[in-house]
Amino acid sequence: MKYRIRTLESFLLTVTEQFPVLLVTGPRQIGKTTLLKHLAGELRTYVTLDDPMIRSMANEDPALFLQRFQPPIVIDEIQYAPQLLPHIKMQVDRDGKPGMFWLTGSQQFHLMKGVSESLAGRTGVVNLLGFSRRELENHPHSLPFIPVEEFFTERDSCSSVMLLPDLFECIWRGSFPALWLENPVDRNLFYSSYVQTYLQRDVRDLANVGDEAAFLRFLRVCAARTGQMLNMQDLCRDSDINHATGKRWLSILESSGIVYMLEPFHSNFNKRLVKTPKLYFLDTGLAAWLTEWSSPATLEAGAVSGAFLETWVVTEVLKSWWHNGKRAPLYYYRDKDTKEIDLIIHQDGTLFPVEIKKTASPGKTSIRHFKVLEKLNYPVGTGCVIALVPMRLPITGEVQAVPVGYL
Repeated sequence: MKYRIRTLESFLLTVTEQFPVLLVTGPRQIGKTTLLKHLAGELRTYVTLDDPMIRSMANEDPALFLQRFQPPIVIDEIQYAPQLLPHIKMQVDRDGKPGMFWLTGSQQFHLMKGVSESLAGRTGVVNLLGFSRRELENHPHSLPFIPVEEFFTERDSCSSVMLLPDLFECIWRGSFPALWLENPVDRNLFYSSYVQTYLQRDVRDLANVGDEAAFLRFLRVCAARTGQMLNMQDLCRDSDINHATGKRWLSILESSGIVYMLEPFHSNFNKRLVKTPKLYFLDTGLAAWLTEWSSPATLEAGAVSGAFLETWVVTEVLKSWWHNGKRAPLYYYRDKDTKEIDLIIHQDGTLFPVEIKKTASPGKTSIRHFKVLEKLNYPVGTGCVIALVPMRLPITGEVQAVPVGYL
């Protein structure tokens, strides 16, 4: 099987030169193990805690485990043996070498508490998601998305035109590596198995969710609302669960890399935190499967096509930051007059507005809300409209229409 280069590779090597422990988190089956095994080559022992015998040893006698499997080492699915973490801490404090332990974890909601308590200051934590479009196009070494000339110049030389059918094929299929092999697995079978594994192993075992059918219903209701402002009351009503359960289950989806909450921007930081976020699925293929769209064409023609396009763009922008090892400074804007901007990138004190439109001819009406940013007392940088245009086109002196293929 041909290995596909990931954007995160160079940053992982930087982290491992500075920290004794590297932790790669992300959803199941998005390539964490493949990535680390590729970078490790023959230089590291590989151990997976999916193996019941090894997991038992790691939990019952962690000291013996670390005698048998000595660093440099890759330990897969570390969340299954939280008892290992204090012993890793002791070994790290004793030896103090960078790059001793490479860990992966699929369930942040179970794992991060142990890491923060045992390995604070000793661990470099990075997030990995499914393939980005740049990785699928074999241009993994690319800049984080921000609508400035440096970014556009890079993309001018290495971007292909993405037409509507190709775009929705990508949205419908999703970004899991198994679906992009030379001989890809059947999509419906993959997602069916994926959800069953997620429910049985991650949710039931680690989050104490007793009613799998109710949780699956909640998962489907969330998928139907991707790209929308979060309304917990509606989510819980349509899932037939109480509010407390809904909040807990949503936190599980967020922490296990299924959904992402895009916070609203506000000039007062404290107010920004209490405003309603927007809910995005981190894989559009999974959301499309859960909401039972049978083909890319039916999804594109459906009423939710705009929301799925927006979801795909937001996740691609997010990957461009996370896979370069950077925090994603992403927000959206909405005021009491319901004036909304799909995406705001807040970088170096400047706001860069982004609109996402399913059109091949965006005009000035697409950016009519950009001017509301002037009242926030922040510098406003160049903006863009991501659309189905064939090339970069100016809309105003400060705003361009940008091909979706630039992502």
